[in-house]
Amino acid sequence: MIVGVPTEVKAAERRVGLTPASVRELTANDHRVLVQSGAGAGIGADDAAYEAAGAAVVADADAVWADAELVVKVKEPQPAERARLR
Repeated sequence: MIVGVPTEVKAAERRVGLTPASVRELTANDHRVLVQSGAGAGIGADDAAYEAAGAAVVADADAVWADAELVVKVKEPQPAERARLR
């Protein structure tokens, strides 16, 4: 399964849907994980930490939403994101 982690868009939300440790768990079980660049900044996890855990870091949310079969977020999808749900 392709799991996607976009940056949260809700104002003042600093959390992220998956930590690097969670990504490692998923990739160890043969899942592919896409993380939007900068998504972990609010928790102190940089892109390199996600890459080291096995994620593919992608440039923007469009790449996450286009390819992910499952999107993991902290908050509910916002109006602009709901249009991307399949």
